Amino acid sequence: MAMELRALVLLLLCFPGLQGQTPETQRRREGDTLYIQCPYTPETTRQRTKYWCLPLGNKQCQEVVRTYSESIQQSHDGRTKIKDDPTTKTVSVTMADLKAEDSGTYFCALYKSYYDYPRLRTISLNVFKELLQWELDTLTVQCPAGSDAWCRGQADCTGPVRKQTQPSKQSEIKSLQGTVSLQYKAQGALVVTMKNLKARDSGVYWCAQGVERTRKMEVVLSVFKRTQKLSAKESGNVSVQCHYKIADYETVSKAWCKKEEGEMCNVLVTTRPESPAGNSTARKRVRIQDDTRQGIVTVTMEQLQVQDSGVYWCALQGGSGLVRVEEVTLNVSKALPPGGFPGSESQSEEILLGDSCNGNTFVILSVVLLILLLLALLTSIALGVRYYKLLLRTGIREAQDTSDRAEGTAQPGSTGRRESSQDDSKGSAYINLDVKSHPNPEDPLYCNVEPSQAARSPRHVEYAVIAFNPSPRTGRE
Repeated sequence: MAMELRALVLLLLCFPGLQGQTPETQRRREGDTLYIQCPYTPETTRQRTKYWCLPLGNKQCQEVVRTYSESIQQSHDGRTKIKDDPTTKTVSVTMADLKAEDSGTYFCALYKSYYDYPRLRTISLNVFKELLQWELDTLTVQCPAGSDAWCRGQADCTGPVRKQTQPSKQSEIKSLQGTVSLQYKAQGALVVTMKNLKARDSGVYWCAQGVERTRKMEVVLSVFKRTQKLSAKESGNVSVQCHYKIADYETVSKAWCKKEEGEMCNVLVTTRPESPAGNSTARKRVRIQDDTRQGIVTVTMEQLQVQDSGVYWCALQGGSGLVRVEEVTLNVSKALPPGGFPGSESQSEEILLGDSCNGNTFVILSVVLLILLLLALLTSIALGVRYYKLLLRTGIREAQDTSDRAEGTAQPGSTGRRESSQDDSKGSAYINLDVKSHPNPEDPLYCNVEPSQAARSPRHVEYAVIAFNPSPRTGRE
């Protein structure tokens, strides 16, 4: 196998023309865009007309669109465009808003003669339909002309078939199983109908032609089941509504069952005249009602218990078993006692309450911390203002004391200075002493005057007599 691949690569390298003959697979979803570039060699530059073709015969071309120059040309429907760039020697093709019927083999080609269109590049285009359906819906697909089989996967095909009428409604109701029918219409078109779809019908399908099962059109089918999720309290009630198509399932019996292990579903109640086997307490608490005018099945479960939690089905009940209409997941939680808290048996409730309390505690602590922070900030501001005012007052007092001392007040033990508002030569000098402490009366007090401070020819001499009142002394007379 490896040798064969190597040989193929060598052939493509040695003979570039073979690249146009080998198809490349391109897969696109409906509505997408295909963009292809087809390079050509300088030798083919003189062939100005370039084509985007579908195969026709051996070397002929069924023209989709063509270009004569560098201008962009488009097809009649405007979805396909082609452009030739002689500078890069490349032909560009764009197919927009793809449809399933666009699937097929395409190629870029040069015009050589009416019967000869040398290929530059070949594309096998597969445009698939993406279909989304609900369970029990009906899918109808019209295959391209020439299709005679409906296949799934690689080789699981149905057909070819002869033209036939659809099975009657009555036969469908009896079986309640997914059915596939093939019909031929005018001009040989094949119509595929899939009824009673189920989730397991999801997959890749395709319309095929001939014994070789040539793929004509591909369909990607996704089937979803209808679901509901309900919650209820113990001893309470719950009501469920399930819808169905009246035209298809009006006369079919409806059932309500609880899903067990595996594929088994235990029927609790049914619209059939006969009751389900057994007469358990659970069945007595379940009622079902079918409104065939609106296509609604209503199921009511009363006096719920915790063990009623689980997966249930609204189902069609036929001779071949149950067919799911809708899946319901029910969760029954234990009820709280009046005015109390859950006991140890309801741990899930305790966890929920604990989480709530923890959340409230966190909020309260956050608020308290915020208030304390604001109080601390206000206190700091108040203390700062008070300290600032204290500094101002202290500065004023120091200034006043300094001015008082500047007038000539001397402290004991310090050198007295003479202060006078007059000139030294015009008057006498005075020395004021401010003695704040009480010295011993027996100690002498001296006052020294420098010669430079005394007048040279004083007219008057004044003396200062300083007297001290002895302060009472303890233990002395």
